[in-house]
Amino acid sequence: MAFQPIVVEPAVSRTNGGRWACRWISYRTMQPRRLSILGVGLLGGSIGLAAKSAASSCEIVGYGHRKSTLDRAVEVGAIDEGYDDLPRAVRGADWVILCTPVGLFSQILHQLAPHLAQGAIVTDVGSTKRSVIETAQKILPKWVRFVGSHPMAGSEKRGIEFARADLFRGATCILTPTPDTDTNALAAVGSFWQSLGMRITRLPPDDHDRLLTDVSHLPHAVAAALVAMQSDEALTLAGKGFLDATRIAGGDGALWRDILLDNRDNMRAGIERLQRQLSELSARLDPSQSESLKTWLDQAAQRREALLKKKLAELNPD
Repeated sequence: MAFQPIVVEPAVSRTNGGRWACRWISYRTMQPRRLSILGVGLLGGSIGLAAKSAASSCEIVGYGHRKSTLDRAVEVGAIDEGYDDLPRAVRGADWVILCTPVGLFSQILHQLAPHLAQGAIVTDVGSTKRSVIETAQKILPKWVRFVGSHPMAGSEKRGIEFARADLFRGATCILTPTPDTDTNALAAVGSFWQSLGMRITRLPPDDHDRLLTDVSHLPHAVAAALVAMQSDEALTLAGKGFLDATRIAGGDGALWRDILLDNRDNMRAGIERLQRQLSELSARLDPSQSESLKTWLDQAAQRREALLKKKLAELNPD
């Protein structure tokens, strides 16, 4: 794979109304020679498979606690070698990607910091960004360059057995630079995710966590609440619609616990906004409000349809 000189331009900017407007960004730069993936589950394993497809010369090392998982990752071709010893896993790596739950990031960063190579790039796949970046800036040595990233791809499934090389194709990756972020490292990380088939955009960490609350974190919690509120009697009647609406509730509880707690201020604000919507819905459940109820439902359907068309157009630009 050939890479051209770096091209960097802002991907997200404020409109006159103060909202964020998204533009896609394109990068061309050098890719890693030795990549260390810390956590080889669904995301980590898929990164390994996709990186091998994009640049077969890249040497990929995996880290994890279970030998059976590491052996399986080697067997499916996601990594070339695996270790349960963190210093050994990152030794000589020019790139390190954190793919564990965000609740483990601080502990892992403390352990790996003394063993990172000069000029190494460290990034992550965490669903929250403020605390991750603050922690990395406090712990990592000055000779290491950290770039926060959030590949918006995944599944309610978990484990290396569900990893696949095309998991990231057509999905969005959000980079979350700060004024201290090294621009060359930012471009390199953007290039890496782009080489896996992702569309790249950027957001400040605070805005990332606020906006992702409504489209990712709160929906997961609501799906879990819909399951939790059901009686056993009602669940026996649940059909495909209920399963579709609650699919994401099947995610890893420990992973999502860490996300929700880390973003709890935005979650509480999101819950309040949702409660207002439910209160408005309750007020419309009156025969005299039937047209208002229909309008409310129609508007939601139209917004979803417009979003679906936009996403399909992004996946099939031709």
